[in-house]
Amino acid sequence: MPTRMIAACVEVVLAASLLLCGCSSGKPDRDTRVYRMGEPVAVGPLIYSVTETEWHDHLGEGPTARLPQHRFLLVRLTVTNSGASNSVIPAMALVDSAGQNFLELTDGQGVAEWMGYLRTISPAQTERGRVVFDAPPNTYRLRVTNDAEPGTEKAALIELPLQLVPVAPAER
Repeated sequence: MPTRMIAACVEVVLAASLLLCGCSSGKPDRDTRVYRMGEPVAVGPLIYSVTETEWHDHLGEGPTARLPQHRFLLVRLTVTNSGASNSVIPAMALVDSAGQNFLELTDGQGVAEWMGYLRTISPAQTERGRVVFDAPPNTYRLRVTNDAEPGTEKAALIELPLQLVPVAPAER
């Protein structure tokens, strides 16, 4: 009788293990390291550093001003390629506390120092500029990755605290 109970327990443990493995999302965010704004963040050969965030209710002036669905978040950062070959700077995303993602916008019209969307960086080169998102005001984590194939990419998260400071028109 005890042998059947042990066998049943082993079956339950194995079934639970298989179930847990099958439920894995495969996303690196669960085990991804989180950094503070201002810290250098190495992800593969790319080294990211976020220096500033700004929220805007519009970009540009007058009749050509762009209006967001939520609000525009501009993130000023630098990216350095510490590798030996050219690399692509992948698109970035904001991740909120519920896990919802807001992707980087592909259009930087009205954004001073916009980094562009399709970005290649040479070895030992540093790119500086801004990326832009359309998201509700909140605290976020900026998800940055290396230039790797899906499934082998490395990622990191950078804390972006909510700072709703008015920006003077000359600073836009």
